[in-house]
Amino acid sequence: MREYEIYVPLHFNDGTPVEWQKLQGLKARLVEQFGGLTHFPQQNEGLWKVGEFTFRDHVVILRVLSQDSVKSERFFARLKKEIKRDWQQEDVLIVARDVKAL
Repeated sequence: MREYEIYVPLHFNDGTPVEWQKLQGLKARLVEQFGGLTHFPQQNEGLWKVGEFTFRDHVVILRVLSQDSVKSERFFARLKKEIKRDWQQEDVLIVARDVKAL
């Protein structure tokens, strides 16, 4: 089984908040695709440095589980491109790891 975490940005690159409907739509899409999700609603701060400038973002984390990693990897590749475009992001972090459910 594979676990996927999407670090969902809460602001566009210009600093304006992402509309709540975008997050709700993303959650609905993930539930439709994977049958469920876990939403970690606490706001997390991400920092990364490029040259002398440190970027800061606020994110929430959405987690899903999948039995079909090939299909899931294709889904997340498309999703990442869409979020980058539609949410005006330079990049979006999606983490995948093997897990075992007990």
